Amino acid sequence: MGTSTSLIYRIFEGPAAISRESRPLYMQLQKRIREAVAEGVLKSGDTIPPEREIAAELNVSRVTVRRAIDDLVKEGLFTQRQGAGTFVTDRIQQPLNYLKSYTEVMAERGQVAGSKWLDRSLGLATEEEQKALKLTEIDEVVRLYRLRTADGQPMALELASLPRKFLDNPFAISASLYQTLAGNGFRPVKALQKIRATSIDAKRAELLNIEVNSAVLYIERLGLLKDGTPMEFTRSYFPGDCYDFVAEIRNPGSEDE
Repeated sequence: MGTSTSLIYRIFEGPAAISRESRPLYMQLQKRIREAVAEGVLKSGDTIPPEREIAAELNVSRVTVRRAIDDLVKEGLFTQRQGAGTFVTDRIQQPLNYLKSYTEVMAERGQVAGSKWLDRSLGLATEEEQKALKLTEIDEVVRLYRLRTADGQPMALELASLPRKFLDNPFAISASLYQTLAGNGFRPVKALQKIRATSIDAKRAELLNIEVNSAVLYIERLGLLKDGTPMEFTRSYFPGDCYDFVAEIRNPGSEDE
């Protein structure tokens, strides 16, 4: 029995597990797949057997298998990568309680953070940057636009704007922005974040290797110094099927504060 065939049997418990008289076949497939993920038969990052092999082993049509998988991709349980196949989504838990750099979050997960520079520039602050960073129209900002990766896979698009007084040279960043800022004595100690769901346009979708109009999380972060001075304005796009943002919430009236 081949590797794919063995995995198909472990997921679906063989053709006998698929009934012809109850709910639609694609829904039965989805149910078994969800159970396989919950039970650990399929783990984060695992590759799903090809549609044709699942269809052949279970004696169902490829259309049925494709519908089951497509729906699970939309739910975020699976991720499809062009030319590589379909994988169980490896979700990243990113805490909202702590101000950590992308590099630090990836290192805690045992993954290698990387960047592909899309643009680095110095210019006059836009109206949006002036408002966020409390600048005037004659102030300059450094802009850093990057595709962030984990073990070589696209994970986020990030555009950071910083007043020139905190970072004079946009080419001074080699890896972690926060490490560079800390070396200059200017690392932010707190931040304000706004998070909203949106859909991705064609250009950004291509960079992230996801479908156009896919659901993403758009996050604005304003990094502040200890005295409240704004020093970093970052706008990021995160694929919705890759991240869980986690926050600890407390009752302000509780004794355990």
